[in-house]
This record gives sequence, structure tokens and C-alpha cells, in this order.
Amino acid sequence: MRQPLAATQWWQIRMTERVRLCWFCLVWPVLLFSASASSADWRFEFLGSSATPLSNPHDLKLSPDGEVLFVSDVGSGRVVGLDAGTLGLVDAFGAGVLRGTHDIDFDETGRMYVADTHNGRVAVFAMQGTRGELVDSLSERLSGPEGVLVHPNGMIYVAGAWSNNVVAFRGGRVVYELKGLSSPHDLELAPDGRIWLADAGNDRILLLSETLQVVSELSGPPFHFDGVRYLDVMPDGTLIAADKYTHTLKVIDPAGGKLIATFGTGKPGEGEGVFRTPEGVEVSGDRLWIADSGNDRVVKYRIWR
Repeated sequence: MRQPLAATQWWQIRMTERVRLCWFCLVWPVLLFSASASSADWRFEFLGSSATPLSNPHDLKLSPDGEVLFVSDVGSGRVVGLDAGTLGLVDAFGAGVLRGTHDIDFDETGRMYVADTHNGRVAVFAMQGTRGELVDSLSERLSGPEGVLVHPNGMIYVAGAWSNNVVAFRGGRVVYELKGLSSPHDLELAPDGRIWLADAGNDRILLLSETLQVVSELSGPPFHFDGVRYLDVMPDGTLIAADKYTHTLKVIDPAGGKLIATFGTGKPGEGEGVFRTPEGVEVSGDRLWIADSGNDRVVKYRIWR
């Protein structure tokens, strides 16, 4: 016959159960965050959030030396420079010159190209430190440009979100054009020199040749894009895409056509691992910066697999 437990034994068992329950309550949210944030062993560690007042920040670009994170701040019509490490304010410029800034890129000389959307142009700045002097612009066949890519081949590719096209400039003149798009946004360089385009209104990402021929398409299942906006490409070719209306970032293996991780809950919010209409993405090494546009902030994460 089973003997009744002594009072001390019963108390010890109850305390053990309580310790286990407390441990589970503490650890489970971490496990849940990791599971909801990623798949295939991707993990995202929150490192910080900007405190500088921003107004609908969009795409992000590191300075050539990697020290400053430049933010296309749509609402203020400025380029805002944040310290890439601390996300503290470094500088800002463009007020009164730019309207509705959406994207930024640099050429090999350090000049900055800004998608100056509401002025219908790409504004070109000669940089002195963290400030620029307007020296040129590109506007032929464009309306509402929202994406710009300076390519190593010497051409400047621009996505016209309102003209529903992509144009390639060489020497200030249009040499190639792709029409029939819907609110195209970001253009990013693939490791082999081809170009990734977020064709936002068509909920797809296109791979383009340097002459703007469509090579392949990522759309439908398993990606389920809903207003995919800005992208970045890791050295191995992995794509990270800000999918605006699913409030997530999607990590994609384009070679295999696989969605390998989703970061975010799928619902709008503010906090660690939660976003509201994210737009901009920048990745360098194991650091990931995100323009959490609907929350008027930039957040920083460490990523690893």
C-alpha cells in the first residue's frame, strides 16, 4: 500500500512544481518570440530603438564607412543621419530642398542619390561629411520615384512608383526602361550583378537583367506578399524584404525559391519583434536595421543562424 507523504515531503514537491512553473512562465515568452520570429534556426536579438523624432521613415542606407545610418524621412522631407551603433542623432539635411524622400544610395565617389519622390526626381548630392550639396538631378520619364540603385556597371536605376516603370540612366540619359509595373519600389543589387525589384502593387519581387529584362519572379505561396516595399541582399544572395501590410520581414532563399524565415507577428504593434507597416531594411554582417515606419522609429537587431 502506498504510504501517505509526510508534510515536509509534500511541501518539497509543491515547491518544485512551483519553481518549474515559474521557469516555464519566464522562458516560454522567449521561446515563443524565437519561434514566431523565425524558422530554419534564424534568430533575431533586439539591440535598440531610435529616440530621434522621425516622421514615416522609409529606406535606410549605411554611409560608405559604415558609421552613419542614413534614413529617408518621408514626412519631414529630410535625410536624417543616425549613429549606426547607438541610433543617436548625428545630423540631418535637405529640409526645403527635398520633399517626400524615400530611398538613398551612394556611388563610388561618395555622392548620395536620393529618391526625392514628391519633386519627381532623384537628387544628387556631393557630400561633405554628413551633409550634402545638391549638384545634379535625374527626372526623365519618371513620376514619383521611390527606389534608386547605383550599379557598378555605371548605370543608375530608378523605380518610378507613380509612373509604374523602372528606368536606367547612363550619363544622365535614359538607356533602358521597363514598363507595366505597379508602384515599383526598391532596387537592390544581386551578387551576380542582376537586380532585385520590389514590384509592390503586384505583390511580387522580380529579378531583372542589367538591361531590365525580367528573369524570374517571386510571388504567391509561400511568400504571400502584401505590399512588399524595400529589400536588402546578404553576401550569399539571401533576400530580406519588408512586407508592409503583413507587418513582417521575410527572409528568402531566392535560389531555391524558399521562404526561410518570417520576422514579426503578422499584426501591427510596437515592441520587440513587433512592427507596424515596416518599410526600410539595411543589413551589414550580423546587424539588421529596420525602418518601423508606422511607429516612426528605426530599430536594430542582431541576426544569426
